[in-house]
Order: sequence, then structure tokens, then C-alpha cells
Amino acid sequence: MSKKKRSRKKKQQIRPPRPSPAPEAVAGRPQIKDKAAKLEPADKKGPRKLRIVLVALIIVIGAAALVVLVRPRRVPITRDSRLNVLLITLDTTRADRIGAYGYAKARTPNLDAIARNGVLFSNAYCQVPLTLPSHCSIMTGALPISHVVHNNGTYTLAADKVSLAELLKGQGYKTAAFVSSFSVDSRFGLDQGFDVYDDNFQENLPFKALNSERKAEQVYTACLPWFDRLKDEPFFCWVHFFDPHLPYNPPSPYREDFKDRLYDGEVAYMDYIIGELMRKIQDKNLLGRTLIIVAGDHGEAFGEKGEAGHGMFLYDMAMKVPLLFYAENHLPASSLIPARVRLIDILPTVLDLLNIPTPESVQGTSLIPYIQKKKKSNLDSYIETYYPKENYGWSPLVGMIAGDWKYVRAPKEELYDLKADPNEAKNVFASEKKTAAKLKAGLDGLIKESVVPGASAKRTLTAEEQARLRSLGYVDYSDKTATGEAPDPKDKLDELRMIQEAEKAEFESNYAAAAALHEKMLTLRPNSASSYINLALAQARMKNFDLAIQTLRLGLAKIPGSELLLSRLGYTYLVTQRAQDASDTMAEVLKINPRNMDALTASAMIMINQGKKEEALSFFERALAIEPENKFLRMSYAQALADLRKLAEAIAVYTKLTQDYPQDNLAFQFLGIVYAMAGDFDKAAEFLKEATYLKPTPTAYYFLAMAYKEKGEIAEAVRYLELYVEDTRGEPETRVRSAETGLKYLKTLLK
Repeated sequence: MSKKKRSRKKKQQIRPPRPSPAPEAVAGRPQIKDKAAKLEPADKKGPRKLRIVLVALIIVIGAAALVVLVRPRRVPITRDSRLNVLLITLDTTRADRIGAYGYAKARTPNLDAIARNGVLFSNAYCQVPLTLPSHCSIMTGALPISHVVHNNGTYTLAADKVSLAELLKGQGYKTAAFVSSFSVDSRFGLDQGFDVYDDNFQENLPFKALNSERKAEQVYTACLPWFDRLKDEPFFCWVHFFDPHLPYNPPSPYREDFKDRLYDGEVAYMDYIIGELMRKIQDKNLLGRTLIIVAGDHGEAFGEKGEAGHGMFLYDMAMKVPLLFYAENHLPASSLIPARVRLIDILPTVLDLLNIPTPESVQGTSLIPYIQKKKKSNLDSYIETYYPKENYGWSPLVGMIAGDWKYVRAPKEELYDLKADPNEAKNVFASEKKTAAKLKAGLDGLIKESVVPGASAKRTLTAEEQARLRSLGYVDYSDKTATGEAPDPKDKLDELRMIQEAEKAEFESNYAAAAALHEKMLTLRPNSASSYINLALAQARMKNFDLAIQTLRLGLAKIPGSELLLSRLGYTYLVTQRAQDASDTMAEVLKINPRNMDALTASAMIMINQGKKEEALSFFERALAIEPENKFLRMSYAQALADLRKLAEAIAVYTKLTQDYPQDNLAFQFLGIVYAMAGDFDKAAEFLKEATYLKPTPTAYYFLAMAYKEKGEIAEAVRYLELYVEDTRGEPETRVRSAETGLKYLKTLLK
């Protein structure tokens, strides 16, 4: 073993400094080379006068101002078929909370630098204010009515929908994604086309945690090894940051610096990590040949129109997003595009810049002509949210933005003049019937063109997925048996506030208050499966599992055969160690949905505990077909293979795990043990020794000693047995006695 390998570095830990008030850099260093600073001002009287004029303009324009430091460089668009692509998506990020978009209180120096050195779209819209469908639109260039993913958790992107990752992979690109929320978990189909899809939130747990989110630092740390392994081939990397999402909880020092503006603190922290990512790109000399796109997937409401969060309405606070393009020597710097554009335009723009033909299925348009100033007209934008219908039983909202107008189809239709009324304070539908009719006709035509009959990818949400999404604000409160016209969400603000109060109580761990509110909502929606699930979750969090089971059974009596209720009941049985009840219940779940991940995982674990390892293998294999990257499943599967003496197969799985997780001592430890079982004691010693370098454990010391004993290296065997007997905590008593006896015997051989 080389010394270099022994001195394996630990994962880099980011320690965010206290944000500097200076807008130019984080920790005193610009994170992206500022080409703008080198430009000669057009005004021959000098840069001082230019700065004075710009400051005056910013003051005049006020909060809506865009910080443009110099005039755009008139450089030609340079297309390049080998240009790397880095897509950074900012979950739940409002454009008007970024400095480059005119927010004076922002601390976003890195995003501002990308904007200053690249192209800023000041009027970009998402198509749906929800994470999964919005990212599906980004990745396919298609509207949700075409890619048929309308909501979080209840849809899967169909395999026949061509994604940006698939297109670039077909051109020889290395592809990888590093995501931070369960909303875009691989089970929902966004992993297609990616060589690596890192959605490991708590990788050593059997079920992804209810709070299935990871901080920007963790996402950044996860992507570093992949960047380090890059060679000369072009790459497409998607990095997804989730931080500015309820509940707002930025790390120190942002929590303290933004104590009265925690959302802004989340954005500032995310900006710092983006700076670290830019530094990585610079250090690898990739910046000059990488297209960087920064896009928000949707915005966030802060109580405007009665909504705190997003998904319920189609107002601009949830629909307008930041959109930045940067490509050194390929795109102009300091370029401001005021025309309305859409997230569906990202994919065709990337393909245009890379000289790759755009598939016919793409509904967006390339923005290169806008960057070239050849086009300036606003693009019509389809918008929708099925969230009120599928999560609350209320009417869905579908709309169209064309010209200066926004139309929203609802039981009480809405029309806003966005130019005269940017805050959407006055609904002019009644007084502007002709304009409304024109937008309605355009909307109807677009829907007819886009919708493919029978193309729905909707599936039933599992209880565990439902619970995870609840923690993100995506709660299914719909009454599936409701009849008649669905109510307008605008008429349900009192109930929406009560729901938000329950979520707030859960965020604050006040589960008694949350349970009381859920009981009240259960009386309003006795036919909704999630009404029972939400109440049972609150009861379980108070450790009242028997009451939670009673609530779920009550729900099943009302709604027999509900996958949601059965899955949650099976999970509750599992955590209360009622194995047979859990097994029987999960079997019912799998009859309804054979791809239910939680039921497959739980069934495999139950089979292992019952000694039915062949049956466990079948469940593991079915689960891994859905989530092949799942670390817990892979480790458990390899262990089951080893227990069944399928050693070659176990070695193959463990070997891949050591490659994917080179800092995981247990992967090396188990691989060494399986090699010992196979009689290859040289390999056993090699991997067990590596495990002890990473993290010494009694088990690793014991089996390493046994491997050296079999190799005839008695001194080394004695050495590791001595280390073993010094600390045998957690070890089986029979193994401890055997080690003590064996140590005495081996020492006699050395004399």
C-alpha cells in the first residue's frame, strides 16, 4: 500500500466566512474573472464619469433596477460543439432577491459576477411553480402538458421523453447530476441520460428521510470527486441547490446576519457555495470552455395573495425566476435581455450554441437571436398549476401570458395588465373581455397542440413519499370522491391559512398543535387518504404509535385499498417491530403498485430478519431496478449475496461501492471479508487494511488478523489481534473468546 493512498484526504469541509459587505467577492476574492473591468468605456471622458452616470441611473430606477456595470461587449456568438455545460438550478429563488436584479439588500456577489460577465434575462418565467414539473420542462424543453408531469411526487417523466442529458450523452458528453431534494429523486425519471445521478440525502438509511433535503455545501462536496476525475472529454453537469425553501434555516453566520430576513440568508449562503463551485471550475482551467446556466425553477410567495410558499397560484412572485447565461469568449458580457423568455427555452439555446439539432418535441425556442439583438419581442408563456386540484381538491389553474397580459383560467377567471399593474392588484377580466377572449383562444389552441391523449404518467404517491413531500410543503389534501365543480383556490384562503399553520407547527416540532389542526381538517375531508396520514404522522411524532395505527385503520375503513394508507400503515408496523403485520400490509401495497420503493425495501428487510434471504434478494433486485444508485440497497444486497455464498456477485457489488464511496470504510471492510470467504487472503488483507486506514473498527482488525494468519504472516496476525482485543465493544462474545485464545497460540509460534 503506497503512502499516498494511506494519507487519503478527508472530504473537504466548507466553512462559510461572514459575508463581506463588498458586492464584488466572497472572502476577498472574486470567484469569476471580471472581464467587464477590462472594457474601455464608450464615453471618452473617462470611467469616473461613467460610474457616476450608472449610479444615478440605478438611483432613478430604484428597486427594480438592474446593475449593469458597462455596456455589453459587441462580440459575436461563438458556437462550439465541444463546449462544456454546467447547469445550476436554484430551487424556490425569486429573481427580485438577487443583487443583479436590483435588490439592494442582497449579498449575492457570485451570481452578480456571473450576470455582469454574461447574459441576464430580466423577464424569465417558469411554466409551473413546482420543483419536479419545472425541472422536467428545463430538461426536455417541453411544456408540462406535453411531458405530462404536472405535480411533485405523483408523476414520473416517461422514458420516451428526450432529455438534455440524453442528447448530450449521445454526443459523447460525460453527464452527471447532483441534486438536493426528494422532489427530483431519481425515481421520478429525471435521471435518464445521466452517467451519475447523485440523490443520496442520507445514504446509509433504508428510507430517505422525511426531511429529504441536503444543504448546498453537501451538494458541492458530493460533486467534487466527479470534477476531479474529468479528463479531456466534454461534460454536462447539473447541480441543484434547494436551500431557499421553507422552513428558512441558513447556517451560521448567515442565520445571525440575516436574522430578520432568513430567506435572504438562504440565498446568500447558496451564492457563497456557487462561488466555491466557480472557483473549482477556474482551478481546473475549465472556465474558458464551459457554458454556465443559472436558472431558478420557480419563485416563492411571502404572504402575497394569501399564499406563503408556492404552488397554489400563478402570480409573478412564484412564476418569475432568475436566468443567467455565461460563456467566456462565446457570449457577450454585461448583456441585458428584457424580453419575456421561458425555462423551456434553455434546452434549445444550449443545443444551438453547441451546434446540435433540436428535436421536434422541443417547444421552446433558442434565445441566441435575443442575445444577438436580432429578436426583441416577448415570447408567449403557458403557465399552470395542478397543485390546488391534486393536493387540495380545488380547481387547477391554467393560463397564458401574451403581450402585456396574463390570463388565468379558474372558476373566477383572472386577467392582469402586467405593464400597468405589475403587482397584479387589479383583475380586469370583466372590463377587458376581448383581450381575455384572445388569450383564451390562444391557450386552447396551445393545449390542443400539446396534449397527447392517454399520455398520463400519473401514479399513486407512496405514503413515505407523501410524508417527505409534506415536509417541503407539497401536501395531498384532495378529496378524491368530491363531486361537482371544484372550488376556486381564491375562495379557500381561510382553509389554506389553517393548512399553513399546521405546517408551521410541524416545522417548529409542535406536533400537538399540528395534530389538533389535522383533526379539524379531517372533519372537512373525511374521504381524503392524506387527511388520515397527516394526523397519523403527527401522532407518531408524539410517539403515540398505537393511536397512529388506529387513525390509519380508520382511514382504510373509509377508503379501502388506498396505497397511501396501506403504505403508511405498513411502515408504522415496521417501526413498531410488528414484522408480520408489516409484511402482510406491504404485500397489499405491492399488489396495487409493484414499484412502491418503500414497500420493496421494507419487504426485503423483513425477509432478511426472517432468514429468507433468497426472497430478500428478489425484493432488493426489484428496488435496485428503480434506484440503482441507492447505497443502502446496494450494501444490503451485497451482504445478502455473501450470506448465500454468491461470492463473485457480492465482490462485484462491493467493488463498485468502494469506487463510488472511496471514503467509506465499511465498503472496504465488507469487500475484504468476502474475499476472505472466497479464499483470496491477499485481496482480503489489502482491502481490510484500507478499511483500517479510513476508520479502524474491531471487526476490521479481527478479519485482517485472520487474513494474515492464513497468509502465514504470524507477526502481522498477532499485531492486529492485539489491536482487536484492546477494544471489542459490540463484538460477539464467541469471537472475543476465540481471538483471545488464538492470540495466545500465535504468540507461542513467534518464540
